[in-house]
Amino acid sequence: CIRDSNMLRRINIVDNPNIGVFILATDDLAVVPYNLLDEKVKLIEETLEVDAVKSSISGCNLIGSLAVANSNGIVVSPHVLDREVKQFEELGLNVATIPGNYTAVGNIVAANDTGAIVSPFLSDEAVKVIEDTLDVNVESTSMVGSDIIGSLITVTNKGFLMDKNATETEVDFARDVFGVEGDIGTVGRGISLVGACSLANSSGAIVAKESTGPEMARVEEALGFLDDL
Repeated sequence: CIRDSNMLRRINIVDNPNIGVFILATDDLAVVPYNLLDEKVKLIEETLEVDAVKSSISGCNLIGSLAVANSNGIVVSPHVLDREVKQFEELGLNVATIPGNYTAVGNIVAANDTGAIVSPFLSDEAVKVIEDTLDVNVESTSMVGSDIIGSLITVTNKGFLMDKNATETEVDFARDVFGVEGDIGTVGRGISLVGACSLANSSGAIVAKESTGPEMARVEEALGFLDDL
């Protein structure tokens, strides 16, 4: 039986399973909505071992959907506000807006400090912005017949968890791009959109409250936390 630990927690931070839609995390910080309760902010900080910053993207609390980040920078919706860009720059982040009409960059890009997988409908210009800002190699492809790559994958610098329907070839592709081991799985009692319903970095992970013991065990292994035990 897998119990919650300091590095692996199951809780609905935002009163629904979609924590990855509302919150963004790297190995250096977490960006959370202004209206998130302080006790929830503290739990995120303790689990991921980072400082949390309250902010918004385009004046909206869907931070995880409207941005993607790693230790090198953050790529955000083209509708980001000037004050938001200034806040991120003051945190030492390299900030860029994604060109084109796609605002939900967090839903269509999955990245760590080594590589990124992006939706195939992104333009060459958008791919170049992601490459330069995050300082990673970028590969464009669909996964499990879908373009919402960021919703299908949770990836850190230690591992990744991806949609349970991903093929062995797709998992191998992700291993090559991200430079880490990983696996398929679900959270929240069968939810396959693991990117949307979890939050993780190299220090810890938070998953949907209804996640089962076997799901927690798979998360723990896929994200490389067994190496820390």
